[in-house]
Amino acid sequence: MELCSLAALSVGFTFVGSCNGDIATTIVQALMERAEADPNQLDDKFTRFMLLGLGLLFVGGQDKSDVIIETLKIIQHPCSKQAQVIVEMCSFAGTSNVLNVQGMLHYCTEVVDKENGGDDIYQAYAVMGIALTAMGEDVGAEMSLRTFSNLMHYGEPTVRRSVPLALALLSASNPQVGLIDTLSKYSHDSDIGVAMNAILAMGFVGAGTNNARLAQMLRQLAVYYHREPDALFIVRVAQGLLHMGKGTIGINPFYADRTIMSKNAITGLLATLLAFSDAKSFILSDSHWMLFWLVTAMQPRFMMTLDEKLEMLPVTVRVGQAVDVVGQAGKPRTISGFQTHLSPVRLGYGDRAELGTEEYLSFASILEGLVILTKNPGYEDESKMEL
Repeated sequence: MELCSLAALSVGFTFVGSCNGDIATTIVQALMERAEADPNQLDDKFTRFMLLGLGLLFVGGQDKSDVIIETLKIIQHPCSKQAQVIVEMCSFAGTSNVLNVQGMLHYCTEVVDKENGGDDIYQAYAVMGIALTAMGEDVGAEMSLRTFSNLMHYGEPTVRRSVPLALALLSASNPQVGLIDTLSKYSHDSDIGVAMNAILAMGFVGAGTNNARLAQMLRQLAVYYHREPDALFIVRVAQGLLHMGKGTIGINPFYADRTIMSKNAITGLLATLLAFSDAKSFILSDSHWMLFWLVTAMQPRFMMTLDEKLEMLPVTVRVGQAVDVVGQAGKPRTISGFQTHLSPVRLGYGDRAELGTEEYLSFASILEGLVILTKNPGYEDESKMEL
């Protein structure tokens, strides 16, 4: 089952967001055959990755997954419900679809009869589904924080354990002060599962930012959990994530001025967080290599300027907080509170860069990552102009 599940996940990684009907049918067929031949096979801990492989095919596909979701309802096994939740949440990733968030909340509030063989792990996926859907825009993300707070107060243990993971997904590489304080509170929770997931979430939220406040908190947690080898291991992982690439790499899945979602980044984040939905069986057991799935979400946080021969070209660049100028008349400033640097420069979350002079023109409308410049034919250097 392990081999089969990881094969399905690999296919999901490769064909992410393609809505490929042939592959989806093959994975569903494999699930049905196993459910009929030996249902106990689907109780394996690795089954969740087979379901995720199916879900990844429909990332951002919205209604295209309806047929597969209806087909999954035929399977007579608790994993059927898990598969439906995973496919549904992947389909609406980053869309901020309110009805989908509402549907996920309904899953979280259902009462599961565990004595009669009920399995509530699907509720953990539903919590992540709320974050995955709401991460598309800032207002939805802010509103979902209140939802997570309520789930943390009134939810079942399974739901509570996955709330920190959802917060990590919602705000990857974006260390907001309020969120850091919330995770710091959860990292001392009486349930060690919640505490460990909160520590990991602190690493995700601060990934590649070198945030001094987070670094201080993680150092304190390392002392606090020095007798708990598992928690200490997670603290070290979080510290590694915080100083990722010495502050030059981030794992935020949005690029092009936070307008486009990278589906490859979503696969890495989802697969890693799904492994942490049962950390004791995976990361803290013999599958610590699952942390490497995060690599697909890593991308540089800096902006480098190149000339037409793709050689480094240092130019003056203004870096400041991005301002939304959509619909404003004239040519308003797109950044506020800027500083002038010589490229290459590092861009934080919510930062935007623009060229300091008109000496060069950019081929790209958004200055991010590798930017190719060309000489402005109409530029005259005012300092060299003769009277």
